[in-house]
Amino acid sequence: MKNMGALFSSILSLLNRIAKLALYSLLALLMIALAWTALQLASLSRDDEQMQGTFEARRGSYAQTATAISDDDENASLRAGPRDVLMQHNKNTDPLAATLPGPAESVAETPPPDDFDLPKLLVPLDPDEGKWLAGTRVPTRVPPVIREHRLINIMFLGSDEELTDDDFIRTDTMIIVSLNVETGSVAMLSLPRDLLVYIPSGRMGRLNTAYGIGENLSWEPGGGFGLLRQTLFYNFGINVHYHARVNFSGFEAVIDRLGGIDIAVDCAYRDLYPVSNGDYRWRTLPAGYYTFNGFDALWYARTRKYTDDFDRGRRHQQILRAIWRKARQQGLLATLPGLWSELTQVVHTDMPFDMMLRLLPLVLDLDLGQVENLTLKKNFHTTEWIMPSGAEVQVPNAEVIAALMQDFYLPPPANQLALTGPSIAVYNASDVADMDIVATQRLRWDGYNAIALGSYEEGVAYPSSQLTDYIVTEKGSLTSRILRALNMAEEQVKRNARADRDYDYEVVIGQDYESCTYGVLPLDD
Repeated sequence: MKNMGALFSSILSLLNRIAKLALYSLLALLMIALAWTALQLASLSRDDEQMQGTFEARRGSYAQTATAISDDDENASLRAGPRDVLMQHNKNTDPLAATLPGPAESVAETPPPDDFDLPKLLVPLDPDEGKWLAGTRVPTRVPPVIREHRLINIMFLGSDEELTDDDFIRTDTMIIVSLNVETGSVAMLSLPRDLLVYIPSGRMGRLNTAYGIGENLSWEPGGGFGLLRQTLFYNFGINVHYHARVNFSGFEAVIDRLGGIDIAVDCAYRDLYPVSNGDYRWRTLPAGYYTFNGFDALWYARTRKYTDDFDRGRRHQQILRAIWRKARQQGLLATLPGLWSELTQVVHTDMPFDMMLRLLPLVLDLDLGQVENLTLKKNFHTTEWIMPSGAEVQVPNAEVIAALMQDFYLPPPANQLALTGPSIAVYNASDVADMDIVATQRLRWDGYNAIALGSYEEGVAYPSSQLTDYIVTEKGSLTSRILRALNMAEEQVKRNARADRDYDYEVVIGQDYESCTYGVLPLDD
């Protein structure tokens, strides 16, 4: 019994020591957890500061580059003030009968497809006849563009609110994408930011300010896009149904999410480029085929040191096509419904989820040969003018603009729809890699059935490009159009009729290749 008591006492002593050890261990773990949590909170705080610092540095990079847009003298007038008159129809009345001939449906042009419920347009009131604003007569409302097909129009906007401190949004990228749900084709139209238009808030101003004015006025209906939509209808006669807007950071995020995009650069560009710690260097981008990350794509989209906004509009369309191409290659388009919430965190859009689902089959089946690219031509579609305030703007030339808008609403020619026209083989005999791809992309931009086939003769460079015509027919010949697209001369053409040809035309790119015909100034050596 005495031994049993001693054993029992020993067991109790051991259990007591174990309990104390467990308690001390628990306290130690608790202290470690508290210390770890404090370190994490401090780390998060540093991360926040670092992210904020990175954002500020990036914002500074935007603002300091030569492509940055300086504040306009008229910025103060862009905010709502007592002189603003909300010139739009009362939603409780018929918005069309008082101002437009015919029934109300005439403004809706062709009704949308039966299974598409598109947002209706509230038409703005006309200003007083002969009214003058900002030193010019207010243009009359243009007639609605006639539709021959069922179209859904979406506007892609790039905004600059990260660049400025004036709480005003400018949409310097403006691309209208028109989806033809009957033919399965797509047309893209870029609008320059400096177009002087009538904005139905009661002012004349740059087109890129309409969205910001609408936001600041809390425009009804639709806010900034609502006013921009009415501005487009008043000045160009086209009805845009939805929009998607992205700022600089969102633009970068989308492209980086894709792992970069591939761009065929057919004009050389030079501009300031941020390197580190607020320092900049001049960057020259020669013609070639590049993979851009988000920041480089933004630099390419915004540069205008040796060029203008008309060329920028073309590059914006290039980038939009490249984004679509990369998303399709990665299979992301098919998974778009699952990515919708992620996408809408960086892209502001008013397109409903169910509308995206309905349009997705059309987008999945789309080939870039079914996309027509339209841009305005300086000094043809527009006339340069200096406002009394000193602002340099582009005044739309009504007749040629109307013809362009009508082309925009029509499907592209048959050879552009399916790239079934004569075949064009493109080889590279320059000393620059992938120039056959650059030339092929240039030809496909115009809707021609071109294919890049790599080096013509390995290790051999041709001083001059050449075009061989294996069809040799006058009627329907593409020779002159290929020369024009690639900026080549008649002296570079060979004609050799062959019935056993593999391709109808053959282009060999030489060291003198220079297809830049977009008004980009040549760079000094």
